[in-house]
Amino acid sequence: MLISVNVTEKSFGSKILYNQLEFDIQEGEKIGLIGRNGIGKSTLINLISGTDTDFQGEIKIKSGTIMVTSRQEHHEYDKMSALDYIQGDLPEFAKLHHIITTYPDQIHDNKHKLLVYTDAIERFSTLGYFEVEEELAKSFNEYQLDRSKLETKLGDLSGGEKRMVELIKVQRSRGDIALIDEPTNHMDYIAKKAFIKWMTQTKEAILVITHDRDVLGVVDRLIEIRDGRAYAFKGNYDQYLRINKNQTTSQVNEFDLTQRRIVNLKDDVIRFRRFKEKSRDPGTIKRFKRLEQNAEVELLKLKDIAKPSIWIDRESAGELNPKMAVAYTKYKSKNIILDTKGQSEGSSRLLVKVVNLSLGYNETPLFKDMTFSVHEGERVRLHGRNGAGKTTLVKTIMARLNELPVEATIFNGSVVAEPEIKVGHYEQEIDAKYLDMTLASAIEAVADEQDVRVNDQRIKQLMSNYLFNPAVDGSTRINKLSGGQKARFQVIKMLINEPQILILDEVTNHLDLPSIEELEDAMEKYSGAIIYISHDSYFANHLKGKTVIVGH
Repeated sequence: MLISVNVTEKSFGSKILYNQLEFDIQEGEKIGLIGRNGIGKSTLINLISGTDTDFQGEIKIKSGTIMVTSRQEHHEYDKMSALDYIQGDLPEFAKLHHIITTYPDQIHDNKHKLLVYTDAIERFSTLGYFEVEEELAKSFNEYQLDRSKLETKLGDLSGGEKRMVELIKVQRSRGDIALIDEPTNHMDYIAKKAFIKWMTQTKEAILVITHDRDVLGVVDRLIEIRDGRAYAFKGNYDQYLRINKNQTTSQVNEFDLTQRRIVNLKDDVIRFRRFKEKSRDPGTIKRFKRLEQNAEVELLKLKDIAKPSIWIDRESAGELNPKMAVAYTKYKSKNIILDTKGQSEGSSRLLVKVVNLSLGYNETPLFKDMTFSVHEGERVRLHGRNGAGKTTLVKTIMARLNELPVEATIFNGSVVAEPEIKVGHYEQEIDAKYLDMTLASAIEAVADEQDVRVNDQRIKQLMSNYLFNPAVDGSTRINKLSGGQKARFQVIKMLINEPQILILDEVTNHLDLPSIEELEDAMEKYSGAIIYISHDSYFANHLKGKTVIVGH
């Protein structure tokens, strides 16, 4: 056993996040960590890594274990080159490099420093750090990243490129266990394929937070955080779905029986009380009083049973018998409620037309001679490598739709958009201007920007529709929200003006599995046009539509 987790309680203020959460991680095991947004998956990673020690319980880690973690945010490292960032996080690299580069001028006749210096060189060599730059260059090549990106500042890399840098760092660290948070967000299909290949072949254990169904398809075990506890499912995502369906239907049956018993007990209490009041015989009164008390005691116990979190995937839910389907619908966990009003069915109006477009920056086009069109109700997928120009193309289309200047250089061709169309845009990253606002203020701000009238009641309703607690989350700053909560804010922003065309840039990133399914269903019903970028094969297969290849 590599790690044993036993968290008896973890709280944030009055909110209990975990209660008797337990699981183990074996050497070399690949585990997918799943759960609803805001349930505490990233917090659990922080507990295991030791960056958060404010909890009750115990986490045992095998002596000598080298633990490697990934980061989601890189703002404070934006000025560092990718090479310096990776090397700075490699086990022992910073310490050994400091000794090797500074001690030669300090040694003189100091035998102790000479010994430390000699040991450092030997250790540096053993870890392969003298050749690390060349190794990293090879890793960049495997992810089809240009070697020059090693010297590029993190702040100048795309979201997908940052994810690849992060994973290259994790892979080169060669630890005993890697704790990875949403590794494939913003990652293109080539990079994701390389990551999955590494994940299945590496000897180190991996605990990965992900709702990427392609990644979950290759894990040894899934651990779902639900109702403050950890539930383990042996096997990959498909096996999880089968086991979850069986377990959940049993939970639904059990909870439904409990609710029916509560109704019957309430009737019994009233009935026994009436019989007691009407009786004149002391023995009869005593008997009905005892029955009434017994029913009330059982009723109190049953009322204390909390409704479990209940969710079954769309396909499995469709296989339920009618009676179970009704019960499941009644008790299933609350999900996001998306309002996706669009234009009437049957319209074929041309909304966007791209003709022989060559687009890029400075003197270099990112792509050349692109031609496609988007009509009302159509789905168009922009598909290509990170850095191929997908996001640049999206920004150019957005500029045309909003009648704003285009930031990129149009070397040839044109982008023509129907004027006065309402546009909903889901961006990879939240605009910095919202980060210091509270959630309620940010929703009000995006409504004002879109000339949508909202009052406090409407803002609270929007928060509730997207699984926020208005009383708690409304006053929380955007930069303090979890990744999934930020994603839900982005969806609110995208849909608030009842758009006629949606532009989605990796919309499934950070969303949990139930929310992704809800989004897929809403996008299927949406009657407006959709232009989307997604490397989630499940999402793309669901939305379908025509594919436009961006780049080579």
